[in-house]
Amino acid sequence: MPEIRAAITAVAHYVPDDVLSNHDLEKMVETTDEWIRTRTGITERRILRQGATSDLAVRAIEKLLTRRGITAEEIDLIVVATVTPDMFFPSTACLIQNRLGASKAWGFDLSAACSGFVFALATGAQFITSGTHRKVVVVGADKMSSITDYTDRNTCILFGDAGAAVLLEPSTEGGLRDAILRCDGSGSETLYMLGGGSLNPATHETVDKKYHLLYQDGKAVFKVAVVGMADVSVEIMKKNNLTADDIDWLVPHQANLRIISATAERMGLDPSKVMINIDRYGNTTAATIPLCLSEWWEQGKLRAGQTVVCSSFGAGYTWGALLLDWVAPNAPGV
Repeated sequence: MPEIRAAITAVAHYVPDDVLSNHDLEKMVETTDEWIRTRTGITERRILRQGATSDLAVRAIEKLLTRRGITAEEIDLIVVATVTPDMFFPSTACLIQNRLGASKAWGFDLSAACSGFVFALATGAQFITSGTHRKVVVVGADKMSSITDYTDRNTCILFGDAGAAVLLEPSTEGGLRDAILRCDGSGSETLYMLGGGSLNPATHETVDKKYHLLYQDGKAVFKVAVVGMADVSVEIMKKNNLTADDIDWLVPHQANLRIISATAERMGLDPSKVMINIDRYGNTTAATIPLCLSEWWEQGKLRAGQTVVCSSFGAGYTWGALLLDWVAPNAPGV
């Protein structure tokens, strides 16, 4: 019998209309467009002024269903990768399920920060390969503006809002070939949000101390991320006996252009094989990788039969890589 894999059969994304440019940030904190661009590669990011993470996710999934030509009632499972849930409970997956009218689906949220989509796709794939599910939606969505401190020039320049989703279905033609996933809890001291959980429930004091906004030790995170993301990307290539010539696309988490470049260089990839949109969206956390997949698919650059490596590094620390054989039909007109 042919091997059954979990394959991405459709992809879609949604970004808000409102743009927050580097020049806008110059008016808010002590920074410059040149400083931001040279250190991060970011020029602008999108901001959801009204609404929540579920709004970003629902818009992306609705487009996804239209592209695949199916209804919400056909979905078996919704896995939501996010660090900005609408609320602690019910889960954002439940809210999305209800709004979509996905009456036969169950779902859950998965928290792995910037590695959220990689972890969520690997998790959702298990329900396909086990034979228990036929259609699994994996969505990465974050309203990072809701937890960003816009008086902190080191972090507010980095993040934006977006949602992007993929549909997983059984396939004998391709799909998820391999996944390597890692975590190291010692990283909790350099990238975190202290408030809101059982450790530091909301009080006037926690609000005054900005415990409900993200904190990042940028230099410390950069040092481990630039190594970790490159290492796991090379590891998945070696594990599967692949060379740079075998890889059509690297889809890296869009945190910092220097980290992306270092990862591609370690893999021996030409820059033309690397998906980059950090300049237009910044770091949208769990949405960055599927957002790249959706844009490149729409542009006709991502095509059936291509080999794709997705890699990420995020808070936790969490990091990982996926090896995919792309099977989704080519975009219309391609």
